[in-house]
Amino acid sequence: MPPAAPRSGDAIFASVERVNAELFTLTYGAIVRQLLTDLEEVEEVNKQLDQMGYNIGIRLIDEFLAKSNVSRCVDFKETAEVIAKVGFKMFLGVTASVTNWDADGTCCSIVLDDNPLVDFVELPDTCQGLYYCNILSGVIRGALEMVSMKTEVTWIRDMLRGDDAYELQVKLLNQVPEEYPYKDDE
Repeated sequence: MPPAAPRSGDAIFASVERVNAELFTLTYGAIVRQLLTDLEEVEEVNKQLDQMGYNIGIRLIDEFLAKSNVSRCVDFKETAEVIAKVGFKMFLGVTASVTNWDADGTCCSIVLDDNPLVDFVELPDTCQGLYYCNILSGVIRGALEMVSMKTEVTWIRDMLRGDDAYELQVKLLNQVPEEYPYKDDE
């Protein structure tokens, strides 16, 4: 039997089990609010959201690879496109675009058309340093690390901070060669 063809983000999103969008958004908001109460420092909340996202990403990649039938990407550019077109659609129901590539092809921006995490959200003046959706940068970083790509993911633009879009910069730091625990030739 031939291998299954890669599935588009729309096809996967249509077939995957979902939770109510408002419940998801409000639950995430409650988590962020509790972190703000517990940690008090906005920068600590940003770090905690990133770490939570990283922990999610290292587990989410397995589900992504199992359900999407995506084969190994040939380079970082293809990987970024798969994240934007398939990954965001599969897990958040939104599409993103990849722009602003550097000359080396190791740094790009992922611009979200829509962000379901920010429905019903307004940041108070005391939280202006907060990257409310920092969990997304951690998810991307964790997932890419599991496929041997060490990255740095940072927010460039955030509509909650007055910008005109949601933009993440993804920078490939290095591609870790795969190591196998055994040798075939022995």
